[in-house]
Order: sequence, then C-alpha cells, then structure tokens
Amino acid sequence: MVTFINKIMKDSLVFLLFCLFLFLFLFAEEVKNTSFFSRIPSTFFNVNTIFLSIILEAIPFILLGVFVSAIIQSFVSENVIRRVLPRNAYLALIPAALLGIVFPICECAIVPVVRRLIKKGMPSHVGVVFMLSAPILNPVVYASTYFAFKSTPYIANARMFVGFISSIMIGLIIYRRFKGENILKTKKVEHHHEHHHQRGNKLLETLYHASDELFDTGKYLILGAFLASLFQAFLDRNVLLSIGTSTTFAPGVMMGLAYVLSVCSSADAFVASSFSSTFTEGSILAFLVFGPMIDIKNTFMLFGYFKKNFVLLLLMVTPLVVYFSVYLFQLFFI
Repeated sequence: MVTFINKIMKDSLVFLLFCLFLFLFLFAEEVKNTSFFSRIPSTFFNVNTIFLSIILEAIPFILLGVFVSAIIQSFVSENVIRRVLPRNAYLALIPAALLGIVFPICECAIVPVVRRLIKKGMPSHVGVVFMLSAPILNPVVYASTYFAFKSTPYIANARMFVGFISSIMIGLIIYRRFKGENILKTKKVEHHHEHHHQRGNKLLETLYHASDELFDTGKYLILGAFLASLFQAFLDRNVLLSIGTSTTFAPGVMMGLAYVLSVCSSADAFVASSFSSTFTEGSILAFLVFGPMIDIKNTFMLFGYFKKNFVLLLLMVTPLVVYFSVYLFQLFFI
C-alpha cells in the first residue's frame, strides 16, 4: 500500500512539473510582465524553452520505441530470439552491435526496446551491446554525421568504428560481471500486465502494451529533460572552451557536455560540428560516441527499468571505455 502511494505521488509530481512547463510555454510573456516575476532572471525562463525543445525532439522517437517494444511483446517469442542469436556468448556480441543497421533506433527509444528483448530471453550482455551501439551504428546517424562534417568526412567513419569497438568492449565487461544474472527490475504490477490480453486480439494487445510503456517511459523522459535543461541554461561554456585544445582533457569535457545536452543521436552531429573550430577532433569524436550511449534522459530510464548495481557499473564503465578508445584512436589515426 505504501509503495502504491509513493508511486502515485511521484507520478503526480512529474505530471505537475510537465503542466508547469506547458503553462510557461503558453503564457511566459504574461508571467514575465507581472510585478513579482519580472525580477526573476531570464535564465530561469530559458529552462522552460530548453525543456520543451528536448521533449518535442524526443517524443517522436519515444513513440517509435514504445511501439517497437509493444510489437516485440506481442509478436516475438522467446524461441525466435534464441534461434536468431549465436549460442556462443562472445560471438553473439558482433551481430548485436550490428543490429542498429537493421533497426535504426536512437537513444531516446532504445531503452524500452532492449528491456523488452531481455524479458523475452535475449542475454543481458547482448542487449546492452545493442542498446549502446544502435543509436550510433544506424544509417540515419551515419548520414547526418557525414553531412555535418562534409569537410572532414572520415569523422563519420571514425564514429561508427569507435562506437562498434566500444560497445563490444562494454558488453564483454557486463558479461564477465553479470553472467547469468537478471539485470532487470522486477515489478509486481507487470506480471498482471503480461497476461492480461494473452488470448485477445494481437492488435489490441500491442496498443495496450504501447500505451502502458509510453506512460512508464514518459515520466523518466520528463525528469531527464528537466535536469538537462537546468544544466544547459546555467552552464558556463567559456570554461569548456578554455580547455578545448587539450588532447588529454578535451575528450572528457566533451563527453560531459554530451551527457548534459542530451541531444538525439540523429541530430547531435550538427551540434558537435559547431565546436569543431575550438575543440580537437578526438574530443568531437568522444562527444559523438558517448552521447548516444549515455545521457541524462536515458540515465533516468535505466534506473527505472534496470537494477541499480548494473546501472551504476554501466555509468562507470562506459565513459572509461569510450575515453580510452577515443584516446587510442586519436593517437594512431588522427
């Protein structure tokens, strides 16, 4: 009973937060002109603009993700997944990393899809590799990166290569640590949902799961977008620019910036290209590889769907692997 009340309170808080930003979007000018709110710095109102831009950018991909997740739940059986994947745990990592070429899903939508695949029987480490690589190794992202870096087109190829290697290395670490363990959170309410429409119409079942997934994922998106908008509004970028030419520190700085900005991987190349005159190519590559793997938005989703010890390890391992992969790449190839 206490857990149910806490859940209702958290969901209500997220809903009220969204309503507040929507209200400010519609009536910001009127609010600014009132005597009380006129003293508030305009930076606080920028938070509202950035928040809504993140939400509007992510919503189409979230919808895509929840429908793909619902289709997997309704039409893909555990036996299909077992037949498709190689039985060898290490060999399965390679096709998992290349799945993004077939399923072009960005990081806004990949978390619910991977959760559903793991629940259907996909090995955890294989799901993690797919989750990290799909937002990078897909045709849409490659095309946007190529056009954003027309003067240096090898950046697009470097992004694919480093993303592929990094995701497999992270998958190996996850496999060694969580071999055979369930990394998903277990929620009692889900057991009811899994069988509620088992004998019903497949289309209705898919719509049911999609709506259920949308409301579940939406609250994490809102919280993540809120934090990202706070960081973007109050971050002093001059501090970042002062260390942009350092081959040692600049990649780490750009990875932190990618985490904070939470830009969709389909469009982040254009943001990265705006820093190309100030930051090293290695740091730009770090931005392009790390951002689609981990950002504020999907951190909240990860904590919502996966066990805490797994998420904390992923948050620690991913930046380290990406940093050293990029550092070695720029040492030998740039």
